[in-house]
Amino acid sequence: MRRSKVAFYGFIAPCFIAFTITVIIPFIFGIYYSFTDWNGIKSDVSFIGFSNYAEIFSDKGFGSSFLFTILFAVASVLLINIIGFTLAIIVTRKLKIQNVLRTVFFMPNLIGGLILGFIWQFIFVKVFAMIGDATGAKWMLGWLSTTETGFWGLVILMCWQMSGYIMIIYIAALQNIPTELIEASKIDGANFKARMKHIIFPLIRPGFTVCLFLTLSNAFKLYDQNLSLTGGAPRNSTQMLALNIYNTAFKFNKMGQAQAKAIIFFVVIALISLIQVYFSKKGEVEL
Repeated sequence: MRRSKVAFYGFIAPCFIAFTITVIIPFIFGIYYSFTDWNGIKSDVSFIGFSNYAEIFSDKGFGSSFLFTILFAVASVLLINIIGFTLAIIVTRKLKIQNVLRTVFFMPNLIGGLILGFIWQFIFVKVFAMIGDATGAKWMLGWLSTTETGFWGLVILMCWQMSGYIMIIYIAALQNIPTELIEASKIDGANFKARMKHIIFPLIRPGFTVCLFLTLSNAFKLYDQNLSLTGGAPRNSTQMLALNIYNTAFKFNKMGQAQAKAIIFFVVIALISLIQVYFSKKGEVEL
């Protein structure tokens, strides 16, 4: 027993030490600095209490970024899961090219966020403009110049990147359904819609829980794609929370206020994620 315990703690010690150094300690220091006037440069840091938090709630830029992030999260989470599940259904239909389709659908997830943003910026600005000029479709011109089109540009980018990744999780969930249940339902005369409603959806609820958690957390934390695609333009109307926090810290040198925003950001994401996981797991069905 002693040897097994020593081996157990010996294996987890490197990961725990690394996690403590890179996550826990910076998080504790971040909480401390959120109550100070630190600008990231000066050594004499003064404790100012809840002044940073009070200033945040009067910051219109933070409020608009918060609302924009919530709307973006709702739209992207719904679309990514719908697209990902649809792709999973398609590639599990025993097609001859199903492996090729899985590879093609998953490939965008392998591209870095900054590169994705620049690729889609070229598509929205150059390609859309060429098509718009050629066809007379005015709605394709200046795609990233307004808040509405910038919003949907970010949603399209996020869906294109994550749908293939979510597809893989849904594939695993679909393949975990016993084939006996599907065959028995077919014998009983259940059509595809009935099988989807009464067998497939209930049995892949754990997959829905995982996918909703991943897409929700990634949508709220989106930064690099936002930076490279729109940069918050026009007039910071497409600026998401992560980019707002970054600009507060490194553009305006308000590290203390940025840390306070980050703490509020963390609490909001944690609460939303925990509530989502709680309600999603309540409806799960065990085989």
